[in-house]
Order: sequence, then C-alpha cells, then structure tokens
Amino acid sequence: MHVWISDPAALLAHFSHVPARIGLDTEFIRERTYWPQLALVQIALDDSSGNPAVLLIDPLVPGMNAALAPILANEAILKVMHSPSEDLVAFRHACGVVPKPLYDTQLAAALAGIGAGVGYQKLVEQLTGVALAKGETRSDWLRRPLSPSQLEYAADDVRHLAAMHDTLDGMLAQLNRREWLVEDAIRTISNAENEGPERWPHLSMRSAQFLDMPAQQRLVRLLRWRDAYARDNDRPRGWILDNELAVALARMPPADRDGLQAQLDAHPKAPRKLGDAIWRALTTPLADEADAPDASVGETRDKQRLKKMQDAVSKRSAELGLPDGVLASRRWLQALLDEGRWPAALAGWRREALEPALATLLAAQD
Repeated sequence: MHVWISDPAALLAHFSHVPARIGLDTEFIRERTYWPQLALVQIALDDSSGNPAVLLIDPLVPGMNAALAPILANEAILKVMHSPSEDLVAFRHACGVVPKPLYDTQLAAALAGIGAGVGYQKLVEQLTGVALAKGETRSDWLRRPLSPSQLEYAADDVRHLAAMHDTLDGMLAQLNRREWLVEDAIRTISNAENEGPERWPHLSMRSAQFLDMPAQQRLVRLLRWRDAYARDNDRPRGWILDNELAVALARMPPADRDGLQAQLDAHPKAPRKLGDAIWRALTTPLADEADAPDASVGETRDKQRLKKMQDAVSKRSAELGLPDGVLASRRWLQALLDEGRWPAALAGWRREALEPALATLLAAQD
C-alpha cells in the first residue's frame, strides 16, 4: 500500500519509532534549472507483516523538507537506494543534508558480479521475479494532483528495495565484499556533500583539444563564470552560454566590448543581456589559469601504456568476477598515468586489488 503525505506532522508520526532501514528514492525535474528540483520523495517502511508500506511525500508542501532533513541525517537508519548520485544532490539542495549511511543496490549488484550499471527495473526482475511497468518515466512530477498511475509507479521505485538489499547483502557477505560497498558509499556521500564546479571544465569538451593554450585558458575563464552564474541563478548551463559560442569567443576573442556585443547579437542563442559579465570573464585572467592542463594532450598520450593498464585491469577484474569498468574506469587509469599518483577514486580496496597488477607498468613510467 502507499500513503500520500502532505503534512510534515504526518511524516514525523511515521518515524515515532526509528526504523533500522528505509527504501528511499526521489522524482525530480532538471529541465529548466541547474539544481535537480525535488518533486516527490518515496520512502518504504517495513510494516508488521513484513510488506513495505510506502510513503509518498510531497516536498512542495511548506515545512516538509525541514521535516525530512533529520530523517535523512539520522545515521541509525540505513538508506537503501538505487544509483542515487543525483538524488543525493537533490536532497542536499532541498533539505540541506545528504542521506547517510547509504546502501546503493546498483553498486552492490556490480560488486556481487551481477553486472555494471544495471537499471532498477531490470535488477528488480532479476532478483525478485517482478516485472515493473515503465509508463511514467517522463512524467511531470511537479503537477498536482499526481495521477494514480504516477503514484503506483513512484511506489514501485522503493517497494522492492528491502528485498533487493537482503539478497545483495547476502551475496556480498559470501564474497567478503561488504566493506568494499561501505567504502564506495562513503565516497559517494562525500562527492555529493562536496559537489562543486569542475576546476578544469574545458577537459570534458572535445573542441577544446583544437585550441592553443591561450584560447584554452580563455575558455576556462568563460566556463567557470558560466558554471558560477548557473549555480547562483539556478539555470541550466546551456541557457547561460552554450558550448559553441564559448569556444568561438575563446578561439577568436573580440577586440573590445562592442565587438563582443556584435557577436552576441549575431548568435541566435546568445545571452545578449549578459554582455558585460561575459566581457569581464573573457578578459580577466584567473589566478591559476597557467596551471590549466592542455586538453590537446589527450590526443598524444601514451596510448600503448594505457592499453596495457586496461588489459591488466580487465584480467584482474575477471579474476575477481567483477564486471568491466567497476574496478577502474579508463578515466581513472588516465589520471593515474598522467599524475603519477593514485587518484581518490582508486583508493581503498581498489588500490589494494590493483597495485600488484599495475606495479610493473607504473615502475616503467618512472
């Protein structure tokens, strides 16, 4: 069964006795905002019969997010979620806290050897035999009232988390990998708590590889300004300054403010009213821009050594029965190769599993 919660007091009444765990999920909208806009919160509680009672909580009600916050922060309650990275950011922005402790069923499935990145519906069917409907994946979750089909879909998103947790936790216990999941969950929570703009946002743009270093530095200035403006004004980055225009301005900067305005006026998606701010961002050097890594280096890196590292990781993954990409992604290996030190993403159990396999290749680099 599911219960619609539109009164903070009603929510708190369900937590008069603190449960050991809850299933937790959200529905959010991010089409017109920078931050995910919390539209619905689903919590599954184990009732006396062992069946989950699902609370469908309306975060649009005044005071509801404040009532949610201590529940999310209560470390006596295990929060079972599926692939929760964006949900955690939504909670941090709306409620001021990140749920902890965390049990990610998608990650647990990967560490148990089931598969990497397995979706919720597929994993539910694989572990419980229940086939879930897919009809409301693109719903407008901000509308009120929500339809019966929306409510049922939302309830299904948490209804099976407890059963999945029981099965997956048993599998991880047999493999002695519970601590692996705990380590990764702590890292996921830390990433959400400390989520901030990228220091070098140009590296994720393929077109930056074709710019010289002065142009790359100008691009970094524009992208950092764009991200700060988007965050402060809660608008999508692309609405502030699209990538194509940012690269064009960085490649061939206008000679003066009037020249910039002429370019903005000629571009259909340009933020014409932000000309002064864009000009300041474009022409004001950053204190650390000389440290910006060259995006074009990605085309000339030691691909042979990276390939050997990937092969070693693949072999080690097979020995551990882990799906490809779980032990170490290409990006993490590239960071290890470039920086000569283990990135935070490869700390803990991953480094312990990988260091012997990569020792010879890393020594050859020195």
